[in-house]
Amino acid sequence: MSQAPERGTTSGTGTGSIRPAGVDGARRLTDGVHLPARSTARREVWPGTPQPLGARFCTGPHGTEGTNFALWAGGAEAVELCLFDDNGHETRCSLTELTHEIWHGFVPAVRPGQRYGYRVHGRWDPWTGARWNPAKLLLDPYARAVDGEYRLPPEVYGHVRDWPEQELADTVRDDRDSALHVPKGVVVHDHDTWSDDRRPKTPWADSVIYELHVRGFTMRHPGVPAKLRGTYAGLAHPAALEHLTRLGVTAVELLPVHQFAHEDHLLKRGLRNYWGYNSVGYFAPHAAYSAYGSRGQQVGEFKAMVRALHDAGIEVILDVVYNHTAEAGELGPTLSLRGIDNRGYYRLAEDSRYYADYTGCGNTLHVVQPQVLRLITDSLRYWVQEMGVDGFRFDLAAALARSMHDVDMLSPFLAVIAQDPVLRRVKLIAEPWDIGAGGYQVGAFPPLWTEWNDRYRDTVRDHWRGALPDVRDLGYRLSGSSDLYAWGGRRPYASVNFITAHDGYTLRDLVSYEQKHNEANGEDNRDGTHDNRSWNCGAEGPSDDPEVTALRRRQLRNMLTTLLLSTGVPMIVAGDEMGRTQGGNNNAYCQDNEISWLDWSLRDDPAWRSLLDLTCRLIGLRRTHPVLRRRAFFSGRRHGPEGIRDLGWFNPRGREMSADDWHAPGSTLGMFLSGRDIPQRDAMGRPVTDDSFLVLLHAGHRPVRYPLPGPPWADRYELVVDTSREDQEEPPLTRHRGGNTLRLPARSVLILRACRLDGAPAGPHP
Repeated sequence: MSQAPERGTTSGTGTGSIRPAGVDGARRLTDGVHLPARSTARREVWPGTPQPLGARFCTGPHGTEGTNFALWAGGAEAVELCLFDDNGHETRCSLTELTHEIWHGFVPAVRPGQRYGYRVHGRWDPWTGARWNPAKLLLDPYARAVDGEYRLPPEVYGHVRDWPEQELADTVRDDRDSALHVPKGVVVHDHDTWSDDRRPKTPWADSVIYELHVRGFTMRHPGVPAKLRGTYAGLAHPAALEHLTRLGVTAVELLPVHQFAHEDHLLKRGLRNYWGYNSVGYFAPHAAYSAYGSRGQQVGEFKAMVRALHDAGIEVILDVVYNHTAEAGELGPTLSLRGIDNRGYYRLAEDSRYYADYTGCGNTLHVVQPQVLRLITDSLRYWVQEMGVDGFRFDLAAALARSMHDVDMLSPFLAVIAQDPVLRRVKLIAEPWDIGAGGYQVGAFPPLWTEWNDRYRDTVRDHWRGALPDVRDLGYRLSGSSDLYAWGGRRPYASVNFITAHDGYTLRDLVSYEQKHNEANGEDNRDGTHDNRSWNCGAEGPSDDPEVTALRRRQLRNMLTTLLLSTGVPMIVAGDEMGRTQGGNNNAYCQDNEISWLDWSLRDDPAWRSLLDLTCRLIGLRRTHPVLRRRAFFSGRRHGPEGIRDLGWFNPRGREMSADDWHAPGSTLGMFLSGRDIPQRDAMGRPVTDDSFLVLLHAGHRPVRYPLPGPPWADRYELVVDTSREDQEEPPLTRHRGGNTLRLPARSVLILRACRLDGAPAGPHP
């Protein structure tokens, strides 16, 4: 049995790497390796200031222009600032000032556009979590822009990847220089903070969210110039904005735009991380989405995109990944935080050589640590105040809410957000789970937060595929999920309702596939969830059967109608409104190609144009009628002399639901939304009233006869939407008398406006 590596201590120049006893210095893997050109010129470094962190171009002593650099590196023994010219020549400057664990210095004449990184010296002792390695050039966690992409040859790893004893590989330091293979931070000129009067400030209850990928949304858009496709400028182009404004959505939720890295296993298969949930720079817009350059141009381009969206009345929400970084576990690359202070930034396991992994990505940021909490909140404030964004969706938010080990709704992270004068005013969306023990926290986040409601997703999918045992859960989901959110002052808009998201099937694939088809990912179809709750309508994948294709389109109309009528905040995934497909791939995270990019030819395809028209009509209906976007939960109590409930439920016999009806098998549910009893006032203090609507949801495979509720609910009903119709233009005015029987088509949603005998709406009093 081989002898274990010695526990050694190295510092300074990094010439004494840890290695197994008896192995000579040649095993440091530096001999014969080409190193970056290093300038012999000395740069004058003044003391500078420890605040703010990062690289800040400013005027220093005696009016001298330059850049102040400040880096938190708590346990480091020395820090070198590395400046790179356009030819890649490196100049190293020692930062000798240390204030409260922050290394800092002011370098005269360093201006915006300067590329830089850090080398941090300290002990190499993986058994105690110490992984300093000055041979690795590190990205500044506060870099405002990043130039270049990560390549992942062995030199980028702090340990020797091909060590003969693989179980010990992460303990043997690799002293080869990584500077040739990693991007550099870029000094940018920070501008004034964002003015609030530019923001749409859409109330939560009025919001309709559209989840999209900056690159994928425009890569195939014929109206966007080729040079702008896949970029921030492309999303800001009038042709892209036209689709968003036509739909009527109020916010775009952008998949990650923080600078991220591609995983080694994907690069080896010729793939890339498309979704971007692999962050490495929390202040920098991802440079590959810039049309105009990566030496700071991406910052201005991102701001221009936000302004264009705001001018169109659309808010910008960022999907952010503060739970883990691209450095992965102990076998991952050394890119930034690991080399700055591994123990200070990451949660380590009981055996400090390893990482506590609540994310499934190899590491978890240690949010309890003050410097990590500061990194996250500084980043969030930067994107709000200087980049103009309106809110955030937090990936695996339960991991951020963990104190020591357990999820804690009084955790430092949630407490800091709640009292922050900037962050408590923006939209905050939690993905309320992680993969650790006790990580599923749907309904548990405190006021100020909304949540992705996967209970809504699962229930609606099950209803329309005929798999719900009864309609009790459906009633909760349609009316705002009061069983989850009616506590602590939370409102119905705490529930972000969705049926599909970037992760999983598209809406069209949900009705076309029962088995995932992820072969293109190169993982033998093992990746992606097996729990899709999908129904292929009788044929797997593409079908020429007109009955199958007609049923699929009807099911899409049913689900979109259900989503946009439900109380809460609806979220639509880009392309679902026009039948986008990923060919059954339910985990297209690595497909930066036509599998994931929106196919804009669908917009003009007669088979799918009606779906887009219906989506626009439904969003318009929601925008027009406050009864569909309530700010308070329904009471269910009877109101007024006629005894009409603000929310009435009806069984398949057209009678009000009894307790037994909720638990009985069934596929049909009637929901009456009264416009008379909306607990809301307008800006002048006047009561808000609206039309009343009867919504009938029938998931059965045969049509049924449905008795319409008569007085006092309504004298007559006017048909507004009928999802059984292929043509979804405005339906002809069709009236039905209350108490009469209506034919309810198989697998359909009908929306009917309640009226009095004289044809006036039955909702508000005259």
